[in-house]
Amino acid sequence: MVAERAGYTVTMFLIDVSKSMGNTRTVDLPDGPNGEPRTTEMTNLEWSLQFVLLKIQEMIFHGRKTEQCGVILFGTEETDNIVNQNHGGYDHVTEYIEIAQPNANTLAKLQHLRPSEDITGDPIDAVIVGIETQDKYLGNKKTWTRKMVLLTDGESPIVLEDWEQTAAKIKSLGVITAIIGIDFDDEEFAFKEEKKSRHKRVNESFYKEFVSELGQLAVVGTCAFALQECVRPEVKTTKSALQGTILRLGDVEVRSDEAIEIHVRTSKCTAQVRPASMKKFAKRVPDDEASQQASQRTEADGDGDVTMDEGEGKRDVYAQIKMDTEYHIDRTEYDEDEENEDNKKEEGKEDENEEDRSEKVDKDLLVRGFKYGATYVPCPDDGQFPRLNTPRGMDICGFFPLAKFRREFVMGEVSYVWADPSSGEQQIVFSSLVQAMLSRDVVAIVRWVSREGMDPKMGVLIPREFEKVDCFLWVQMPFADDVRKYTFPSLNELVSKKGEKITEHPYIPTSEQEEVMDRFVDAMDLMQAGDKDETGDRMPWFDPRLSFNPAVHRIKQALFHAAIVTDLRSNPIPEPHPEVIKYLNPPKRVLKRAHDTIEETINIIKVKQVPKKVARARKDGHVRAEDDDDAPLLLDVLPPKSASRAGSQAQIPSQVSRSPARSATLVDTQVSQKSKAKPAEDSETEDETEDEADGSKSHAASPPLSQAASGVQDEEEQDSLQGSRRIIGLSNPLADFRKNLKKGDIVSKAVEDLTWAIMEILVKPFASRRHSELRDCMRELRTTCLTEDEIAVWNGFIRDLKQSCLTKSGISNKPFWKSVQEMGREISLISEVEAQNLGGTSEFTEEDSVKFIET
Repeated sequence: MVAERAGYTVTMFLIDVSKSMGNTRTVDLPDGPNGEPRTTEMTNLEWSLQFVLLKIQEMIFHGRKTEQCGVILFGTEETDNIVNQNHGGYDHVTEYIEIAQPNANTLAKLQHLRPSEDITGDPIDAVIVGIETQDKYLGNKKTWTRKMVLLTDGESPIVLEDWEQTAAKIKSLGVITAIIGIDFDDEEFAFKEEKKSRHKRVNESFYKEFVSELGQLAVVGTCAFALQECVRPEVKTTKSALQGTILRLGDVEVRSDEAIEIHVRTSKCTAQVRPASMKKFAKRVPDDEASQQASQRTEADGDGDVTMDEGEGKRDVYAQIKMDTEYHIDRTEYDEDEENEDNKKEEGKEDENEEDRSEKVDKDLLVRGFKYGATYVPCPDDGQFPRLNTPRGMDICGFFPLAKFRREFVMGEVSYVWADPSSGEQQIVFSSLVQAMLSRDVVAIVRWVSREGMDPKMGVLIPREFEKVDCFLWVQMPFADDVRKYTFPSLNELVSKKGEKITEHPYIPTSEQEEVMDRFVDAMDLMQAGDKDETGDRMPWFDPRLSFNPAVHRIKQALFHAAIVTDLRSNPIPEPHPEVIKYLNPPKRVLKRAHDTIEETINIIKVKQVPKKVARARKDGHVRAEDDDDAPLLLDVLPPKSASRAGSQAQIPSQVSRSPARSATLVDTQVSQKSKAKPAEDSETEDETEDEADGSKSHAASPPLSQAASGVQDEEEQDSLQGSRRIIGLSNPLADFRKNLKKGDIVSKAVEDLTWAIMEILVKPFASRRHSELRDCMRELRTTCLTEDEIAVWNGFIRDLKQSCLTKSGISNKPFWKSVQEMGREISLISEVEAQNLGGTSEFTEEDSVKFIET
């Protein structure tokens, strides 16, 4: 495929706005959330304009100044074109948008187009005006590409006089022409309009004859197929600009008589495409609430406000968020004599103290530095360390056999290296080097510096011989220090502690398991799962040349669609093109063929689902869980003295040293003795039961519920809490949850730990006494998940809770689930309607939510 120069194109869009373009049609939309079919009504002009809008939006997306377009309307009530001004005639043809680089205003003007009330226009007149307008604008720019798109429903009358001269003019100028007809017959698209007027049938035949006269320059098709092809993913092949550099072999400074310098040019062979970057928007705060949120560090650009219709007459304004960075120095110092930190229960006081100790500094007073080991090394005054003086060019450092080339080490993009096209001598030397490397089947190690003073890159030059030219392919490789070598133990050989080889072990597959796995792999072979070729043989199912990145093309489709429609609710984004999702699912033929083998593999190997591991919490920024006696054990702070603890104070030393051995002293001597005040729900019976389970005895009579119960702390629970770094405890989970939410940046961790705490409490003895507390936790958890975009977490938790409560293998707590059902719809699954009101998504409908809580 010949590379096309990017840009340098002028496209003329000739749009029919005659009376017949106002006829309405029913257009299918993507199915609704529950799979219900949806349709909408729009005129032929609105429907066909989507093609023009998508094409222009693609030009805007590329942002090239040399990619321009103009719009000519025919069938307008007025007349305004250069041919009419110079020679007269060509009535009802208007130059609507002059040739220029398109922008957002271009799309806005097109969206305001409406069909004429009783006027019809001649398409041939529009073609002539478009050719003359384009030719006058380009003048002597013969290298520019000329394109023309005619959009019509075929109902307008055509004057067929001297149309051959018009076709000859198009051929002489090399104008690439496309005629897009509304409901035109298309054999390739398998569409044929049955109830077609005689006038339209005659015009359609003329368009096909007109296109055949133009040959390969023109094409005619139906609008439905054109709209589908607009979203077809494609790899754009463009001509990369040549960059000059020098290829050196040997030391040209010390041994210039033994060295070679070749002037070469480089160009891109491949270029990575990334999805369009997303911008963050936030709902603009009303004036009466702005003062309450003055402490926020974000600013919104008023010029970039976006107004969105939220339904029920509500229109919210969203503004783009900008980053505002401030630098603070934390002057906080740990005071060893300060023992009353735990008595500060007011969260506001702690926040105020933190702000008082934080000193704001100007950025100009800071010095840039880099971390080296455990210290930071400041940069010199200019903010940069001295750079290595690197000369521009490509230096060959050595050669090695192509067979030892490590394909998995290749990094980044591939570049061509060509000989200088302006020097025949350089081309001969360059070609000799390529042929010599090909004859010996070697590749070269190259150090490439793209510009003076730039960081060098190491890569490999691979010789290539094409039909008429020799060249190199350059690919970047990692430095030796960047390659990590990891060793792993054998998968099929295990050795015991005594050094004996183990032959039977759950980790060692048996011969039966190896055989069934071989059959499974053979059954899933994709090399003969594709379509049949000309000889009737099956081809490979996957072709890398036809595979596309769904993230790139789907985001691009969403951006284009949002730019050309006025209401996304009534006209949502259409389904992705079949080519985008072609390889997302395995072929059905292979799945059917491998079904029995898969079942056999599962049974013989005993495949089981691996339980999800709980993510470890961060080491800083978390509020510690106040779970039983964790405070003195984990936070290195003595429990506060109070009258309610008088009965157990005799068992706690009056003074504990703050030496490093303090934690060990607490663990060794006090874990089985100390006690702590508990909420009223935790009765002494529960503590005694846990003590009996641990093999301990109660030391005193049970006090009233208003006083703290004395008992033995469960060491396993302490170890579990300390090891998993939970931030929600079991004693007062709701208070811990609310306390951590105020931190602001650990919502996900707090939600995860509260779901864990609820499930843990339900399996403990006498959990029925805390049912009311757990329901409050669930109510708070659901509200947080709904507002903090943790909807999937809540829906997964409530389903797991129901299943566990109603099955014997789980919690088996039917009374608790019955009490949850009595709370009604407010505690059920979060539906799509609830999620959309707060900008979220859910896979469950309102009916699913009601049915879930009632059954």
